[in-house]
Amino acid sequence: MKLTGLISAPLTPFDASANLDVARIPGYAAFLEKHGVSGVFVNGSTGESLSLSLAERKTSAEAWQAAKGGLKHIVHVGANSIVEACELAAHAQSIGADAIGAMPPCFFRPAMDGVIDYCEAVAAAAPKLPFYYYHIPSMTGVPLCVRDFLEQGAKRIPTLAGAKFTFEDTMDFQQCVELDGGRFNLLFGRDEMLIAGLAAGATGAVGSTYNYAAGVYLKAIAAFQAGDMATARACQAQAQALVRVLKESGNGIACSKAIMALLGVDCGLCRIPLPRFDAAKMAWLKSRLDEIGFFGW
Repeated sequence: MKLTGLISAPLTPFDASANLDVARIPGYAAFLEKHGVSGVFVNGSTGESLSLSLAERKTSAEAWQAAKGGLKHIVHVGANSIVEACELAAHAQSIGADAIGAMPPCFFRPAMDGVIDYCEAVAAAAPKLPFYYYHIPSMTGVPLCVRDFLEQGAKRIPTLAGAKFTFEDTMDFQQCVELDGGRFNLLFGRDEMLIAGLAAGATGAVGSTYNYAAGVYLKAIAAFQAGDMATARACQAQAQALVRVLKESGNGIACSKAIMALLGVDCGLCRIPLPRFDAAKMAWLKSRLDEIGFFGW
């Protein structure tokens, strides 16, 4: 199996008390499928993964599996505790998920050997599922060379399928794509740089803005594939204007939840320590989205 197309990094729905609210997931999944998303990478950074309890992560994964419809379902199982990561991996396999991914520990930050040791153990806990290394050094503080990880890790991790690559090093990304005759499935993880990822060989991408702006990216991909770079760049510029709003807001996850609410898919508030949008901040957001023409996309 190779994952392709746009894969959403879903937000985790909470109620007014910031408790997990899985009743919102079926409508959310239907919304994503309707807008052309091909899969979901749940319980990751956008899903406030490390702010969830072990039980909540399992419950969330179960709800997405039940609601996924035609979407591929990839579960992020990374944790600072190897015991918890392995438990989550085994659980993902038991519920019938399509694949698992794991970011490395971010407190005791490992070097290459430690990352491979960790991923080998996590992947072995779900031996029937493809395993993706989740590379996001801006959050984990683990800045390894993914090409080297894939080359070395493949010798010890039979289910190693590829990586979710959320970093700006397109040289490393392209070398991963081309490694061993294109053996690995690389998922590009920088929404605002998608056409750069396409140029480097990406056929699949994971991102938070695919929750609510998938159409612009699908248009960019179609234009790129048709050789219409002017249209591809124009679409990428639209996406970058949106990402700029996320950055201006102070927190991209809180802003993403607010955008989803404006589109009729209420995912609730963020969990502390992330901020929450009050009425004034929502009014600011709607004004900025109007300025960039977002609601006409």
